[in-house]
Amino acid sequence: MNKYTLILSLLFLAACGSHPDAPSGTDADKKEDPNADSLARTPVTVVSVDHDALNDSIELNAVSAFLQKSYVKANANGYLQSADVYPGKYVQVGQPLFSLKTKEAQTIGNSLKILDSTLNFSGVNLIKANQHGYITQLNHQSGDYVQDGEQLAVISDQNSFVFLLDLPYELRPYVLNKGTVQLVLPDGERLSGRLGAVMPTVDSASQTQSVVIKVTPPHAIPENLIAKVKVLKTAHSNAQSLPKSAVLTNDTESDFWVMKLMDSATAVKVPVTKGIETKDRVEILSPSFSPSDRILVTGNYGLPDTAKIKVAPNN
Repeated sequence: MNKYTLILSLLFLAACGSHPDAPSGTDADKKEDPNADSLARTPVTVVSVDHDALNDSIELNAVSAFLQKSYVKANANGYLQSADVYPGKYVQVGQPLFSLKTKEAQTIGNSLKILDSTLNFSGVNLIKANQHGYITQLNHQSGDYVQDGEQLAVISDQNSFVFLLDLPYELRPYVLNKGTVQLVLPDGERLSGRLGAVMPTVDSASQTQSVVIKVTPPHAIPENLIAKVKVLKTAHSNAQSLPKSAVLTNDTESDFWVMKLMDSATAVKVPVTKGIETKDRVEILSPSFSPSDRILVTGNYGLPDTAKIKVAPNN
């Protein structure tokens, strides 16, 4: 093979390697995947704006209490002979509670009877209840020696039974202008209460003020029972609202926005102003959305303005 034949062979092979119909590896890599655009979009679900009745309320504690208590005291020095009382017993006004035999009668009573049987000297005094209510404290039992004026028992006046509402001072305008409130007991029972007097002192630590709530329960309620009182602050009958998950905010919670669907593949950032916030919904004061507007409710976190999305059907 001479050198001319070798040169022609090399030229022929070079021409075959650069044939325009043969795809190169680089050109094949540059071909776009037809599904690449849809795979890059964030799947989201959308909702429309609702108009609901929303209210903003606060929940406070109220403790049951007897405002007035009667103290049963001994009227002489002597020994308690009988005590037909026990803690929790309900007593009426004038009902005998204790009988007290004086020290003198205990010493000379039997001697007088021996000297003159016609003398009806017993030296026994009856101590009666001066209020109707429950005996909440019992200090002595039968056989105890007591001195004149010593406390024997405590009667809680049933007519003075109330709930004392622990009201933070800054919430006074929302509570004191209301006539009635509803109390919910730990067992779910509901009682209607009427606001009464406001105590003239404030707790120095919690800065709460006690407000009397008068109730007429159908049965006896123990003292120191904690009930819940829901107080309405604000109510809007036709509020524009969205689910909580639809409203986004920054780290300092100073700005709020939603992602609104502009077309089937694009969502834009829309700043909003919040109003009443409940357990699962948020009132949108501005802007005003139309019924046809669609707001992202899932998949919206972290999306930039004018984000590419793919709307998935709501379950």
